[in-house]
Amino acid sequence: MLTIRAVRAVPVEVPMKRPLGTSAAAVPSAPLLLVDLQTEEGVIGRSYLFCYLRAAAPGIAAMLGEIERLTKGARIEPAKLWSTLARRFTLIGVQGVVRMAMSAFDIACWDALAAGEGEPLATMLGGAPKPVRAYNSSGLGLQHSPESAADEAEELLEGGFTGVKLRLGHPTVDEDLNVVRAVRKRLPDAVKLMVDYNQALTVDEAIVRGRALDGEGVHWLEEPIRHDDWRGCAEVARAVKTPVQIGENFSLPHQMEEALALGACDLVMPDVERIGGVTGWMRAAAIAQAHRMEMSSHLAPEVSAHLLAVTRTCGWLEYVDWADAILAEPLRIEDGHAIPPRRMAWNDDAVGRYRIG
Repeated sequence: MLTIRAVRAVPVEVPMKRPLGTSAAAVPSAPLLLVDLQTEEGVIGRSYLFCYLRAAAPGIAAMLGEIERLTKGARIEPAKLWSTLARRFTLIGVQGVVRMAMSAFDIACWDALAAGEGEPLATMLGGAPKPVRAYNSSGLGLQHSPESAADEAEELLEGGFTGVKLRLGHPTVDEDLNVVRAVRKRLPDAVKLMVDYNQALTVDEAIVRGRALDGEGVHWLEEPIRHDDWRGCAEVARAVKTPVQIGENFSLPHQMEEALALGACDLVMPDVERIGGVTGWMRAAAIAQAHRMEMSSHLAPEVSAHLLAVTRTCGWLEYVDWADAILAEPLRIEDGHAIPPRRMAWNDDAVGRYRIG
């Protein structure tokens, strides 16, 4: 059994190869928080978070400092530690930076257990590593003309990807359709095209645009409206033929269960840093299985590839290359499938170069 000695967090900001434009904001770089869980036995567990905003990293790091204080000397038993921390943080709430810090800690705990056994994470979870079908989400931002979007879509197929994601939310439905048609025309028929509105629309707008996209070869319609308006999502899902995909903003598994009970979507894609780390993901996977609901991932492809390998209703892995620069062994893509690294380790030179502060 491993015992917690210390938790260390290092913020970095990595330039994106393709700056990402969404309906909410333009994202030119990836602020990441790298977490090392040190044990008394010398085993190190690692995880990282995408912080969305550079300013969020210090807040999450401060919460990890509090988690270290509360767990120092404890045995690494992830589910038990999660429950203990959730009780301690009841008054502030397991939301926002608290939840993200707890998720990073949980992932690092599981990684330490796997490292201690000399096994991949997927094996520790009762399965085995295997190639996972991935779509490329490392581009196709909103700020594109139809032709430039089509050009980039072709570039994103390198590595054998059989799916790509396009962000939408232009001022008019016709502009959205023009980009979708240009991209769809350029892609082979077998390649899936996912579209993401990043919560840009009202329910009425989502129904109008969703119906306009029906028949345009779109594989799923992601987050068309406010992420926590599950009744509105259910109304959209009933009104359009294209499957509605939500879930990256599910805060812990109980929210996913509530959304599914209301018929809010046709597909789910939890984010490991918001659903509650590995422990939360496995609970969410059981919920998806009970509902016979296809479950894909959101970001964090290195750990998500292991998690999807043991998810009974496995869908797609969302691939982004944002952490490649600071990883000693980045995730590989072969024939459109993700091949996760056995261990997560940092490229120390790159961490030094991109470190914040």
